Amino acid sequence: MAADSFDDECDYLFKAVLIGDSAVGKSNLLSRFSRDEFRLDSKPTIGVEFAYRNIKVGDKLIKAQIWDTAGQERFRAITSSYYRGALGALLVYDITRRATFENLKKWLRELRDFGKPDMVIVLVGNKLDLGHSREVDEEEGKTLAETEGLCFMETSALENLNVEEAFLQMITKIHEVTSQKNLEAKLNEPIKPLIVGKEIIHIDHEVSATKQSSCCSR
Repeated sequence: MAADSFDDECDYLFKAVLIGDSAVGKSNLLSRFSRDEFRLDSKPTIGVEFAYRNIKVGDKLIKAQIWDTAGQERFRAITSSYYRGALGALLVYDITRRATFENLKKWLRELRDFGKPDMVIVLVGNKLDLGHSREVDEEEGKTLAETEGLCFMETSALENLNVEEAFLQMITKIHEVTSQKNLEAKLNEPIKPLIVGKEIIHIDHEVSATKQSSCCSR
């Protein structure tokens, strides 16, 4: 979707990135989420592409700006700068290729080197429609997610299975983290006294906040 500006009617603009090895299905996950399209002849992404979609979370309208970063090694230097400002990431592997799962540690290290410390990360095992050729068990994905404090979901961009759910889980969690930070910032603001005549009245903010857990409730 070709839109450069932040819509006035949107309450938030959230930037997120799709990362993982080449040919794990990142571009088709994005096209399925943003345009409900899937291309069997999908070409490798060169450099970086992105798409927008507006999402309603509670009473807030969020413009999600999703960047699709190339998984090929020769484009890694280009993509590192695109982590800047990203509040979330979908870390994608192909359940039919174990090497893409084993490379996740490398991608996680890069995410944590270049991304924000409170970035929301959803681990995605894609190509669930090829379950008969599976090389990575679902339990392995769950275990890695629990160890690293990530959310987890298996998807099929081809069959449009759990694609919407994976993106919405990330966006909803980003909204929770952002709302919590905004609340904490307000609570930490110095209290300004109201002066009525010669009498100074102090106003106390009595707001209780519930601290969010790491990423997902387990």
